[in-house]
Amino acid sequence: MKLEVTELGPMKRALAIEVPEDVVNQEFDRVYGDLQRQVRVPGFRPGKAPVAMLEKRYARAVEKDVIQRLVPTYSQKAIRETGVAPVLVEMPSLERLKAKRNASLHFTATVEIKPSIALREYRPPNPISLKLDTRTLAEEDVERALTRLREQQSRIEAAPAGTPLADGLYAVVTMEGSVDGAPVEGSRKDGVLHHVGSNEPVLGIVIDEAVKGKQEGDRAEIIQRYPDSHPDARLAGKAVTFTISILGVKHKMLPALDDEFAKDCGAYDTLEALTDKIRSELERRLKRETEEGYKDQIIERLATMHHFDLPETLVERELHTMVRQRLMETRQAGTDPLSTQDPVRMDAETKRLAQEIAPEAKRRVKVGLILEAIADKEGVSVSDLEIQEEFAKLARGLRVPLEEIQKMVESGGQRSRQEFEDRIRADKALDLVYRHAVIQG
Repeated sequence: MKLEVTELGPMKRALAIEVPEDVVNQEFDRVYGDLQRQVRVPGFRPGKAPVAMLEKRYARAVEKDVIQRLVPTYSQKAIRETGVAPVLVEMPSLERLKAKRNASLHFTATVEIKPSIALREYRPPNPISLKLDTRTLAEEDVERALTRLREQQSRIEAAPAGTPLADGLYAVVTMEGSVDGAPVEGSRKDGVLHHVGSNEPVLGIVIDEAVKGKQEGDRAEIIQRYPDSHPDARLAGKAVTFTISILGVKHKMLPALDDEFAKDCGAYDTLEALTDKIRSELERRLKRETEEGYKDQIIERLATMHHFDLPETLVERELHTMVRQRLMETRQAGTDPLSTQDPVRMDAETKRLAQEIAPEAKRRVKVGLILEAIADKEGVSVSDLEIQEEFAKLARGLRVPLEEIQKMVESGGQRSRQEFEDRIRADKALDLVYRHAVIQG
């Protein structure tokens, strides 16, 4: 094979490839040999039809087959020979190529490559310097955690008769809208438990100020005026009176902070044992958050220290993934359901998100390439055991069976598994830099 490499830019190479004449002839012989065994020609036994006859009938089909076999194979050989790390390989149009016996095959493949990164120092004597995280666990943190646990174990019960509604209490209400004394169809809600002070709307109306000071059995009214342009003709330009009936007043009852409370929370005999467990969990969480903060500092420093061009394909892939994830989160949160139903709005939202997220996508690609270069330099590898451990960790985090995680990754094929392995490898490279970093102060 003859190979000529031409630089088309910092991230692109043109590979002019010549497949030798003898290799082309061998491939023609192989294809025609397969064809002899497969086709039936009248007057000849299977496998005995003359090649000359097959050449007359199937010349173009055989030529296409030869091209489809040789071009991908020799493109990969050329990539290995040049030693480049391809991001995208653009094959020539196979329809336009010609292959003939007793002649070499010429074609050009265009390759987008990863950049060559000149790594800056991250090991002693020039390690990355980190700003000290001065956070410590205080007893107030433990007390707040205990309070949240009490909130989770609380019960909502009827308040003493005559208790006026105030922030923090709960009102059981029935609410109905009317226009000129006539009920508005679909404007009634019965037995709603409303947390006073939350300002959560009922039938689209905030009722907190109207019910404060009211007791069980009282009523309150809110007049809501709707504009002439309101889409509901029954309400357009009308003043709707919403009548709120207070059916009950409730308050939250917290359990006593004692040994019995601890036993209700799990396998704890005393309140002291529960408190110690909470304290150790908070200490572990703070340690984990501190380490993540230090690694975030390292990532920012690595991004600032290195300067190189980014492959457009990698940026586009990352941007596509991030936009798709953001849209999925929006749909799940239900914050903008209309945009997912309207193609025009959906397209506009996708473009807006792409523009907003683009800088972060570039930063992620840049950091990923730097960590990959560090992993290459340090000989970082990923074992099957580490992959299985990461599967298990992901399954625990998502609270799904381990088998589902494995199937999800495997369903994406080799590329999906490779991306999963690359992420683990990048994390290991980041850990290595972190171990060599120096924390100031």
